[in-house]
Amino acid sequence: MASAEGSETARLYKQHLSRGRGKLGEMFGGQVEVSSAGSWVYTQDGRAYLNCGGYGVFLTGACHPRIVAAVEGQLRTHPLATRLLLEPRAAHAAAALTRVAPAGLERVHFTNSGAEAVETALKLARSRGHRRIVSTVGGFHGKTLGALSATGKPLYRDPFVPLLPDITHVPYGDADALRAALGADGDDAVVIVEPVQSEAGVLIPPEGYLKDVAAACAASGAFFVLDEVMTGLGRLGQWWGADREGVTPDVLLVGKALSGGVVPVAAAVATAEAFTAFDRDPFLHTSTFSAAPLAMAAAEATIGVVEDEGLVERAAFSGRRILTGLRAAVTRHCPHLVREVRGLGLLIGAEFTDAGLAGEFLLELLDRDVITNHSLNAHTVVRLTPPAVLDERELDHLDDALDGALRTLAQRFPPA
Repeated sequence: MASAEGSETARLYKQHLSRGRGKLGEMFGGQVEVSSAGSWVYTQDGRAYLNCGGYGVFLTGACHPRIVAAVEGQLRTHPLATRLLLEPRAAHAAAALTRVAPAGLERVHFTNSGAEAVETALKLARSRGHRRIVSTVGGFHGKTLGALSATGKPLYRDPFVPLLPDITHVPYGDADALRAALGADGDDAVVIVEPVQSEAGVLIPPEGYLKDVAAACAASGAFFVLDEVMTGLGRLGQWWGADREGVTPDVLLVGKALSGGVVPVAAAVATAEAFTAFDRDPFLHTSTFSAAPLAMAAAEATIGVVEDEGLVERAAFSGRRILTGLRAAVTRHCPHLVREVRGLGLLIGAEFTDAGLAGEFLLELLDRDVITNHSLNAHTVVRLTPPAVLDERELDHLDDALDGALRTLAQRFPPA
């Protein structure tokens, strides 16, 4: 039963924010989150939840002391900039990001969200004559109008048409379909893909797909954008999905984890050639809060934490353990309810035979003090995006919760 605070918060949500969001919160028990630290989120009644959700933001956990200290120091001295004078935090954050980015990506435009980073990439492409967008079915790139044009889900697109013109969505993982869409001369096209389709249900493409995409773009003259807003900075057990196949796009997009779970920030990281128009005219594409010193302090500290604490390697190790345990629990309890468990690093999806079962699984995990997310473009898939700072006790807690939730589902929904 929801607490008095939970009931009041739900009422205010329904009155001032979104009736649907308020009702959804009530469906999840009316819990009110009030604090967080490390891998845990705490509610108003003192309950602690292991946070394996948050849509990929909390790779470094919540309120990491080093990131919070950097942000607190910046907050007390110079949180926002004049946008006229040079500001050192932005310069250092950009240097840190390009240091860990794939070779050849030298220029950075910081944004406030992943969708804004997508918009930046589309404008960089247009500045070079690439106006036709080729993206993938099921791809998710954000919900601003340009990003939504590239997003491959009619559910989110249809209410807002017409969107940008000349959009083609090709099957994900199908390099031949991409080459056919580009044609012999793709000089007018920009291709935007994800290394793993997260919102589509953690879909992993065939080996060599990104190399084939890069080669198709190079052969046809198309502009290549790799959307790593979800997958970048170690989420896949490597610094970047690009690193899995050694590709360098014209623009790489980063977000979510770049915030350190403290201040929203994202970025488009580009080659010098792709960035030419922005180099020539620094006012061609601007945003008042872009590269705000407060956000830059968070971004630079986050990159340092990922490096110094070995979070890329920890994501690979923990991801293998969770994936192995989850697959074993499915085999043990309910292979008739789960189509597939798949993942890379700490991006893991369990695909159920129908959306209702996915919802039941999410609620069972919540009852066992674990927060997860459904996939926006695949309602049959429950996604786990745990932090890379999980310790042995927390991994054990997650293993037990996954096993218990699946065991309960098997009892409730036995084989026909």
